[in-house]
Amino acid sequence: MMVNNMNPYMQYMYSYPHKTAYRSLSGILLSKYASLLKGEGHGLYLHIPFCQTKCGYCNLFSVTGQTQERIDRYLAAVERQSRQYQEILEPYQTVFSSLDIGGGTPLLLTKKQLERMFGGLKEHFQFCEDLKLGVETAPNQTTKEKLAILKQAGVSRISMGIQSFSDRELGALRRQHNAKQAKEALTLIKFFDFSCVNVDFIYGIPGQTVDSLLASLREAISFEPDEIFIYPLYVKHGAGLEQEGIVPEPEEALLQYRAARDFLKKVGFRQDSMRRFVRGSEKRQFSECGFGTSLALGCGGRSYLGRLHFCSPYAITRKECLLRLDEFEQTEDYTKITHGIFLSEEELKRRYVIRHLLIRPGLALARYYDSFGSQVMEDFPQLYDWEEKGYLLRGEYLSLSDKGLELSDYLGPQLISAEILAAMVEWEKLYGKTYDFVPRQPEKL
Repeated sequence: MMVNNMNPYMQYMYSYPHKTAYRSLSGILLSKYASLLKGEGHGLYLHIPFCQTKCGYCNLFSVTGQTQERIDRYLAAVERQSRQYQEILEPYQTVFSSLDIGGGTPLLLTKKQLERMFGGLKEHFQFCEDLKLGVETAPNQTTKEKLAILKQAGVSRISMGIQSFSDRELGALRRQHNAKQAKEALTLIKFFDFSCVNVDFIYGIPGQTVDSLLASLREAISFEPDEIFIYPLYVKHGAGLEQEGIVPEPEEALLQYRAARDFLKKVGFRQDSMRRFVRGSEKRQFSECGFGTSLALGCGGRSYLGRLHFCSPYAITRKECLLRLDEFEQTEDYTKITHGIFLSEEELKRRYVIRHLLIRPGLALARYYDSFGSQVMEDFPQLYDWEEKGYLLRGEYLSLSDKGLELSDYLGPQLISAEILAAMVEWEKLYGKTYDFVPRQPEKL
């Protein structure tokens, strides 16, 4: 059952603007923006871009088949980058309140490499006492020995991509683990009693049904995870499933989403977004998004310092990713910012709206006015149309209704500015490829 014959799965708006809108920068130094990282309350992210294999749907910055020597070279480069950042941040007494390590598959690292990684982070950066430390993992790389290292390092949140407990569906996704291995990994994680355990699942898999999706979710909740994320299957350009001619079926995916949403709510999970479900009925507290400061280490992550966002150039294919890795390892001065974007006041508003509207409790109208000196509904008139159609609820917060929340990947892209869209299309044409994340003109609802 489509929504007025339009595709609800246009683009996942996990951040704004998309990296393809970034461009080369010159004369920009981290030292000029380091004061934004003064004191406490900042985020640090480390990207580990190595995987055992590339999943069929993956178009993230990651590479497979790398030697331990190559991974050691990468860690050495991260350590050089960390030392340079440490020197710049020291006068501002920067204290990070969160540390996230993603990838790739961080636990692909050996025990020695993991200990080196955590040791380097603690040597070069200051963290608050109640640090929120999150790490991503995968079933095949989740071992008792490595989990013990995470526990010793103070990891508070561990996230594992399971995607399905059906071996047939895992095969369709080109995942390298099976259901038995996923259950064994979850059993180990539960034994170590991390403060927050998150598991990810995908719906819209070829051959998947509502019943098989719900079977996977029932299996998952038997392990009592704190969070469950459900993601629609996207087949992006450059992903393995594209080569197989796999085309997701939005109609079936939407039916599966609705069934999963209703099931998770029924068994005691609170829905915070189209994707995120949290155990418990207590409402999510409002958290300011869009203005936060964070610094990324390694190759593939991005940093946010006020109006300045920066990262390494966007890459998808194995050849491009390896090229970026080589460039990162050969960099002498990591404090020179050479690729990114400066956000205008309008783009800051768009980022703020996107970051708040797609997650509950939504956008606080008074806070928006205090931040920008204008009314959000006047700045974005299309919101009146969304309200009229029942997608948007207005009170103290501007929030998506259940009907609107399931259309997050359709509504969110409509908030992309013409300038950012033009930059994304320009990037597409420059590289001669057609990427699904370049939003088409949205159909009328």
